[in-house]
Amino acid sequence: MPRTRPPYPPQFRREAVQLLRSGVALRQVAADLGVSEQTLRNWRRQEDVDAGRAEGLTSDEREELRSLRRQVRRLEQEREILKKAATFFARETDRR
Repeated sequence: MPRTRPPYPPQFRREAVQLLRSGVALRQVAADLGVSEQTLRNWRRQEDVDAGRAEGLTSDEREELRSLRRQVRRLEQEREILKKAATFFARETDRR
């Protein structure tokens, strides 16, 4: 299983994108910072979305969506547990 790296700090990402916007070649910035070219493209695209220059979900919206999906998953699990418990207790009361 490949090891994943912790996410880069937001300040590091901003500075990397600023380098790209200042005219430094993508390949050069990637090599200097030890980041893949695709990662830099993703950061630049996300910054454009966050600034309103491109279509898509902003970082805040993505985080909210991720949080809501987690909450839905938890609530679905809780509902399943309650359904099983209700079935169990219904059977117990029918036996008496």
